[in-house]
Amino acid sequence: MGIRAFVALDLDQAARERLEGAIEVLKPQLAGMKWVRPNAIHLTLRFLGPSTPDALECLKPRLASAAFACSAADARLTGFGLFPERGAPRVLWVGLEFAAPLLKLQADTEAASVGCGFAPEPRRFAPHLTLGRWREHGPRPALPDVGMGVAHLDRLVLYRSELRRGGAIYTPLATFPLGG
Repeated sequence: MGIRAFVALDLDQAARERLEGAIEVLKPQLAGMKWVRPNAIHLTLRFLGPSTPDALECLKPRLASAAFACSAADARLTGFGLFPERGAPRVLWVGLEFAAPLLKLQADTEAASVGCGFAPEPRRFAPHLTLGRWREHGPRPALPDVGMGVAHLDRLVLYRSELRRGGAIYTPLATFPLGG
């Protein structure tokens, strides 16, 4: 089966607290949602899926190099969105807008993943933070238009993801500070 893994940027505590506040406001309005725990919200740069220990070891020095080449930065939280874009929603998310260096970090993460034997990601990168998933299909809700400030992004993390009944458990396998 392998180790289920992904590469992500972690958020600062202030951004997590603002997202937790947004979740509390939305909870009564969005029935049937399985909410992500605030301490588990992250910006996935590359989902790896089932991975071998050798592939993850191959990835670590490449991620360290990519993180070193990218300075810490702020990303503006741009508001709520839904996946898929049409029809019954499955995922509620908050978008992020960030500068070219962070986009390059995502591209470098993708290149590192492919270089270590992972299949290329076929989907275009869409920076977002998943807040929750609907358990069942339902109508598209109206979402408030709220500003949520910025998130400070200063570390790249290689995570192990274990699916559990109460929600996924994310364990850092390696952490790489941005800009060294």
